[in-house]
Amino acid sequence: MIDMKAEAKARFDATVAAADALRAASGGVTPRVLVILGSGLDGVVGETRVVSTLSFADVPGFPPPTVEGHAGRFVFGYAGETPILIMQGRVHLYEGHSPEVVALYMRAARLLGASTLVVTNAAGGVNPAYQPGEIMLIEDHINLTFTSPLVGPNADEFGPRFPAMVGAYTPELRERARAIATDLGIPIREGVYAGLLGPAYETPAEVAMIQTLGADAVGMSTVPEVIVAVHAGMRVLGFSLVTNVAAGSVHGHEEVLAASAAAAPTLARLVAGILTTL
Repeated sequence: MIDMKAEAKARFDATVAAADALRAASGGVTPRVLVILGSGLDGVVGETRVVSTLSFADVPGFPPPTVEGHAGRFVFGYAGETPILIMQGRVHLYEGHSPEVVALYMRAARLLGASTLVVTNAAGGVNPAYQPGEIMLIEDHINLTFTSPLVGPNADEFGPRFPAMVGAYTPELRERARAIATDLGIPIREGVYAGLLGPAYETPAEVAMIQTLGADAVGMSTVPEVIVAVHAGMRVLGFSLVTNVAAGSVHGHEEVLAASAAAAPTLARLVAGILTTL
């Protein structure tokens, strides 16, 4: 029989250890915002006044990424006057990691003081109107990973057993993102993101299913991170960079990285502009 209380304590202790390692390497930055960068989206770092960095591998219990396009380091710094912690890359469930790993870094950032999550990803456009290079502001998501980082004993220190997911992507932050995009002359879409386990890209039948369910873009990340953030009471803002359209048009991860590289500077400029207001 599993001792739920002991397991919950072990998970919390692991989170504290990760937070302590991050704090020791923070250079005195107390982050207000956690920023997670998807494949090929490192340009936000160039818009940031960097204070210090730390490799994923130097955080207890946290594995390095195995996917090309994910640098695998934490970056402490400032966007304008806003203190931020950037994850330059992420780990994914399809790499063989348990959802607990996602919960670990999200909750460690929360212990450091981050109250807002800004999450980005490279995604496939399943809305036929979407074109590669377009930016989608995420208004909601559909969890098709068929798991959750909240499975197991609840982390009472962070949130309730059954968190509500209505308004998971904070309406006020989405409104701010629209206004800043308009000011910067950056066109954006707005839609629903479907998160799948991966790592295989979707079949034509799966794309048709996802369209029927009401999603506009699909990817292999973000949803577990947002669930943990909402559970911990964080505000959330999310963006997808559309790198390919529909099933059958993507020829591999190299194509995703190439599309990200071409359009990422625009998304980086938008995210940096928003961060300075947080």
